[in-house]
Amino acid sequence: MHGRHLSSSIIFHFNSLYKLQSTQTRHLGHSRTLTTVHTTEDHIYADIPKPPKSKSERKPYPTPMKVLVQRAKKEKEARKAQPCKLLEYPPENGLLVPELISVAHQVYQARESTLLGLSKLIKTIPVLRCSHCFEVHIGQTGHNIRTCTGPKSGLRNATHVWQKGRVHDVIYFPKCFHLYDRVCKPRVIHKESRTFKQLPAILELCIQAGLNLENYPTKRRTKPVYTIEGRIVDFENHTEIDSSLDLSLTYPKGDLVNCDLDEVGTMVLDSWFEMISGVKKMMERYKVHTCGYCPEVQVGPKGHKVRMCKASKHQSRNGMHAWQEATVFDLVGPNYVWHVADVAGGPLCNDLKRYYGKAPAVVEMCVQAGARVPDEYRSMMRLDVVPPCPDELDLVT
Repeated sequence: MHGRHLSSSIIFHFNSLYKLQSTQTRHLGHSRTLTTVHTTEDHIYADIPKPPKSKSERKPYPTPMKVLVQRAKKEKEARKAQPCKLLEYPPENGLLVPELISVAHQVYQARESTLLGLSKLIKTIPVLRCSHCFEVHIGQTGHNIRTCTGPKSGLRNATHVWQKGRVHDVIYFPKCFHLYDRVCKPRVIHKESRTFKQLPAILELCIQAGLNLENYPTKRRTKPVYTIEGRIVDFENHTEIDSSLDLSLTYPKGDLVNCDLDEVGTMVLDSWFEMISGVKKMMERYKVHTCGYCPEVQVGPKGHKVRMCKASKHQSRNGMHAWQEATVFDLVGPNYVWHVADVAGGPLCNDLKRYYGKAPAVVEMCVQAGARVPDEYRSMMRLDVVPPCPDELDLVT
């Protein structure tokens, strides 16, 4: 009887401690307060990105569909209440957002600095890519993880066939059509696909945000446009540029000639994060669309009508893309690779793949060059996990 009473009291004591720890603030008596402090330096846990379950699976919507439907209903009611109105806020009215002009120049500089630094790092740190799929590996020897999905991968037991890679295998910038007038001519039809130039979508976003490039002219307005029953009407006959806005092109800063390898890695990593943060700021105001089934992107108010989609269910859409809201990584392909903790060690083993972490190829390349591991990717790279030796795998549960 005494032992049963003792065990029940211990269980009650542990349950009380659990309830106490599960709440952030709990009063103890009348004078003391237990408060859990959350610092701003704590980063959200990020696990290894998982591939889609099937090729027919659509990309997740960044904004819930319920919110999109409610937003469309409000816009329809506003058009009925006021069929003809002057658009007030940029960039919907054809004008530039003044505070994003400098951001567009910074993103352009950061992109050029990133590509310049990667071209120097790739001379020392080898980059390998599979000749049958899109798998990329950073290191001297390719890994032995059997994840190849290319042609005849079943005959090779899903083993990768490695060959020398390039800078564009480390970071990928998908292309889109360049729009001369993003307000009055926001769409490219199928017959016009050969007449419109293509360029990386991140550059098109910078151009629409205020960057001027000589080979890609664009129309700049000084007066806002009107909307009549949902259609854009422009009463401005000629194009003028506001003299108060500085749209001149600035060249990338920084000299990588006399820098050490770790300094180059740190500069590339800083430029990459600057580019990502700048793209996020611009995408909050300027619309970017992506196909829900393929990597196609288009910067502008609407997606194009070029019938070039070859992904799942494209027959039912007559080759048209299933446009939806894009994310920052649709414009800047991170291309996740396996993290190599010991560069001088052997290749990664397939049986131990659940103990390995991943990171964007840019981050992995800079870390191997000597840069500090970013806090945002410490959990994804699984730096706190020590993989067992291959002969100890049977002893691990």
